[in-house]
Amino acid sequence: MLPPAQLAILAASVVLFVPMGLAGWHLSRTKMLFFSGILFIFLFAAVHVAPYFLSASHLLLASVLFPSPRPYPLLPPSSCLPFLHRISWTRAPDPVWSWDRSAPVHSCGFQCISNRDASILLNGSWILVAGDSQARLLVLALLRLLLDPASLASIEPDLFKRHSDYHIAIADRGIKIDFLWAPYERNITDLLVREIQPVPRYPDVMVLGSGLWHMLHVTNSSHYGESVSRIKEAVFSLHSPVLPHMFWLGLPTLIKSKLNTDEKRERMSNAMLEAYGREVARTKILRQSGGPLVLLDVRLLSQGCGAQCTDDGMHYDGVVYNAALQIMLNALVIESEQRIE
Repeated sequence: MLPPAQLAILAASVVLFVPMGLAGWHLSRTKMLFFSGILFIFLFAAVHVAPYFLSASHLLLASVLFPSPRPYPLLPPSSCLPFLHRISWTRAPDPVWSWDRSAPVHSCGFQCISNRDASILLNGSWILVAGDSQARLLVLALLRLLLDPASLASIEPDLFKRHSDYHIAIADRGIKIDFLWAPYERNITDLLVREIQPVPRYPDVMVLGSGLWHMLHVTNSSHYGESVSRIKEAVFSLHSPVLPHMFWLGLPTLIKSKLNTDEKRERMSNAMLEAYGREVARTKILRQSGGPLVLLDVRLLSQGCGAQCTDDGMHYDGVVYNAALQIMLNALVIESEQRIE
């Protein structure tokens, strides 16, 4: 398409030279002037209208010949939380997970947070994880992401000391991680009321979760629900202008045939697991039901990975806790953007 300036020059040339050519064919002067006027008006209008007409034609032609892909609409950050667990698994030869390719998940732009990005996201943060062995395995997944293999190998024995707390500071990134052994729900409530509430600064991120010990040694879903309700009350008793980002680590899928004692096989049934899940929902401690804690659904993740991912029917391979960790990190990205806004 010619630019308007060149079109104007072309029009002027036509107005000047065409009448001269017609004069050479011995037309009368009156007819030549009349023809020149009509021609001038027509070309004047064409010069001004052509750019718009040609642009529209060009866009229409381009849209037909080279249709651009229609991107998924971007979702507001708060709308993305429900889709964090939309995960697909490939089980052979080794279990691998990825977020599925559905429209809402694609629009949210979830990604696997790298070591570098995790260090930036968590820079200067205090992360507190309280719970049972499942919570300890989540801490291990976090350390695997943040630390090099040599550093990790030197600290794993301390992390997995039986029924013990664990503390580490990653000085060059200002990250502090505390794991507190809290196998029963009352341990978590005591932690919140007696140790967290009185301190001047709360953790930036808190992950809470228990239930396996309760299921094995108490085996009473109603009692479990009451205990979780007290955790919720303790969370609401925290008073701070900026509360921690808080997560609830759900119970895993239980594979009865792999549980290693008769007592576990008798008490830790799928029926009991369902009952405990209903009690958590009833307490409304989870964000999806209006509560304060975002669910890390280990049951769904472990079910997706399958029975091949567990040796003892309740503790799963690292890939499951890595998935839970990445869900947590992406939730932190979402919530951080919300707070910025």
